[in-house]
Amino acid sequence: MELEVRHLRALCAIADTGSLHKAARQLGMSQPSLTTQLRRIEYAVGGQLFARERTGCRPTPLGRTVLSRARPLVVEMRALITEARAVAARAADGAPQLRIGSTASRAIPGWLRRLRHRMPEADTSLQMDVSANALLQMVAAGQLDIAFVHEVEGSPLRLPEGLRQRVLVEREPQFVSLAADHPAARKPVVHLTDLASDRWMVDPTVDGEWDGLQRVLREAGLSPRVLHGDYLTAATLVATGEVVTVCQPTSAARPDMAVRPLYGDPLGVRLLVAARTDAELDAVYGELESAYWEAAAEAPSYQDWLLGTRGTAPPPCPTLDRIPTPVPPIEQAPAPARLPRLATGRVPPPDLGPAAAQDLRPTPL
Repeated sequence: MELEVRHLRALCAIADTGSLHKAARQLGMSQPSLTTQLRRIEYAVGGQLFARERTGCRPTPLGRTVLSRARPLVVEMRALITEARAVAARAADGAPQLRIGSTASRAIPGWLRRLRHRMPEADTSLQMDVSANALLQMVAAGQLDIAFVHEVEGSPLRLPEGLRQRVLVEREPQFVSLAADHPAARKPVVHLTDLASDRWMVDPTVDGEWDGLQRVLREAGLSPRVLHGDYLTAATLVATGEVVTVCQPTSAARPDMAVRPLYGDPLGVRLLVAARTDAELDAVYGELESAYWEAAAEAPSYQDWLLGTRGTAPPPCPTLDRIPTPVPPIEQAPAPARLPRLATGRVPPPDLGPAAAQDLRPTPL
């Protein structure tokens, strides 16, 4: 017997109601049928999932393990059905669609806000994924229109044939996130040796990140214990001092968590956006560029890094009503694109002069 979504839904209903009788009513089936189905499920997984007690049904340790995996799948399936129905309804209405895929980025909220402002008639959807390669494949297959992804240094992405790409940032340094009371948090720049006794956490499902962190730690002569987990869990453990983790420079610091650059910028990523045509890139790139630098202006540690790189202010981050037209793509930009590359290999952001620096005071979080 292979478990199906309906079986997982039944397990969740039993756990939520604590009763086979109530779960059967919720599922619209008879109690004997649900009991038979539960026995088959237990036979398939090889153990008892619920302890039948006088007061009802209680998950066994095996049951709790299965439920921890079943619940997200049931929720995702519900969301999939709801979204599919909504997409079908909108398609029937003939509204233009803009399907965006992205890996995690603080620029996304500002990007979507700007796109809604400029293209209010478009039905814009967003799909997040930890795998940049998966998103690029979806663009090539026509399932997405645009993908905004990051490429970890040393782990090139597999760009499908025929896709057009535009680089937003050639090399974005990756910072470190650590507890606010960590001794290294008192420093403006953290050396990897300052974290020699710490445990690290990394999400191994993010393309290239585990390999990148391994390389950086190995080159520093460190072999700390590394935990695997998603970055939402990592943020919680960082705040309590359990782990440290690599993070994006635009990450927001919190009262219980600090974000600092790593000495020498040992790990970097390339930020790029991909589509099937140049016209699709032109339609969204300006808003993305503005949104990215807006997010950068809200990250004091990143601003300090940028100022240290150029000795001048990063580009201004205008509010929405100050963006009449999209910003020209990088390859069409005038002077900034021809600025000399720094010895570190960074490509500095455009310098718009001292007046722009006045617009870059950190925005309160």
